[in-house]
Amino acid sequence: MSGSGFHVHGPHDHELEHAAQHGDHHQDSSSMTSQIALFTAVIATVGAIFGYMGGATQANAALYKNNAAIKKTEAANQWSYFQSKSTKQNLSELGLDLAPAQKKEFYEAEIKRYKEEKIEIKAKADQLEAESVVWDKKSDDEMHQHHRWAQATTVLQVSIALAAIALLTRKKWLKVGMYGVGFAAMAVGLLAIAHV
Repeated sequence: MSGSGFHVHGPHDHELEHAAQHGDHHQDSSSMTSQIALFTAVIATVGAIFGYMGGATQANAALYKNNAAIKKTEAANQWSYFQSKSTKQNLSELGLDLAPAQKKEFYEAEIKRYKEEKIEIKAKADQLEAESVVWDKKSDDEMHQHHRWAQATTVLQVSIALAAIALLTRKKWLKVGMYGVGFAAMAVGLLAIAHV
């Protein structure tokens, strides 16, 4: 301020006066920025968790599918073993028909043994096939859950993109959209948790 009563504003004074006159707009803008930043940080953290869960369920699905394949292979081995016993039984039956009387008792015992062995082998093959079906079902369930986690993660990423656009454009409707999409992603994440 000069001695003649003439007042000159400095840049700092001008900014304070501007803030006093338009403070609500500046505060709203700052508040919106803070809200979007906080929301983005929370959503990004939740997205990281969803991404981890998606990866874990995908790994489990692959492991379970591998277990199913192993059990299926073991069952196929048992069925091959069953077939070899059937072939031996058939040969013993042929031997029974062609053998002299003193050898018939031997072939009858062999036929009986092969029939009993085939019952055990068949039971083992059926059990292994049933285990394979269980592992396949577990794999399918894990893949379904993986898809839910992937959907939730994708929707969270859309919400983060909306947050960035809302921050740049200062459009309140984008901010509302960001919240809506973010909460939709959380709902999909809850579906994943509930195995739906």
